[in-house]
Amino acid sequence: MTNIAIPLYPRFTALDAVGPYTVLAFAPGCTVTFVAAEPGPVLDDRGSLSLAATASYDDLPAPDVIVVPGGPGTIEALSDAELLGWIARAHERTRWTTSVCSGSFLLGAAGLLKGRRATTHWGWLDQLAGFGAEPVSERVVVDGKIVTAAGVSSGIDMALTLLAAMRDEETAQAVQLAIEYDPRPPFDAGNPKTAPAGLSDKAMALIN
Repeated sequence: MTNIAIPLYPRFTALDAVGPYTVLAFAPGCTVTFVAAEPGPVLDDRGSLSLAATASYDDLPAPDVIVVPGGPGTIEALSDAELLGWIARAHERTRWTTSVCSGSFLLGAAGLLKGRRATTHWGWLDQLAGFGAEPVSERVVVDGKIVTAAGVSSGIDMALTLLAAMRDEETAQAVQLAIEYDPRPPFDAGNPKTAPAGLSDKAMALIN
């Protein structure tokens, strides 16, 4: 059984956590647990959805995999010594340490990205260099046992990539088919390189 922990903190972005959760929870032999400083509900960045942490950091000190979500709350979480300490200690024994969106900044703050290739949301990608990382504009970046995903929805791609590495491609493909992950967005606006001119500022205003 592979034990996977997803830490929650106030104002996380729901899809950052729920996207990977859904992929990995469907995988045979995987148990996914939401953790926090204390068990209980944690509100997302919209203030209208809460996920329940069913375990504390102390309850799950050494998971096989951690998936750190991002969100506007990352700014405050960068000063959360308990969360950063748990990430750093857990990383010592994980098989895989992963993040989605600005969750990579928490990996950096825990001292895990020095000299590593990593990614995050396009709006803050260059700032990863401040943690000693090499910013890479890719949807999923694998560097050793650290896997980082770009913004929000890319967490699903990251989880499928991770599942293929943990198990095999057939298992990952079976989960992809089970959840019918066959994205065909109505607009080619999911990347600043292809989005209409002037849209980047409006997009950033929605998430800041």
